[in-house]
Amino acid sequence: MTDSIEALRQQMEAAAAAMDFETASRLRDRINLLRGGADGGAASVADTAGLTRQQPGAMGLGTSRQRVEPPAGWKPPKKPDLMVTRKR
Repeated sequence: MTDSIEALRQQMEAAAAAMDFETASRLRDRINLLRGGADGGAASVADTAGLTRQQPGAMGLGTSRQRVEPPAGWKPPKKPDLMVTRKR
């Protein structure tokens, strides 16, 4: 396993020296996966681009934004009664 990591590291450095930074970043990510315990096959096919594809039916402006959802069982607090005045 260390031989393949070393070979990938040399390829990464060669790609960076040739200004091919996309290839170098893919090799860096494969090295990190191998060091993390992934096997060689899984590391070579893993998508490490960090991009997620849009789901069918959810295309358009604003659909890629994250949605905040409250925890399960959460209820909003009661609204205050506007007819009651506070004493100062």
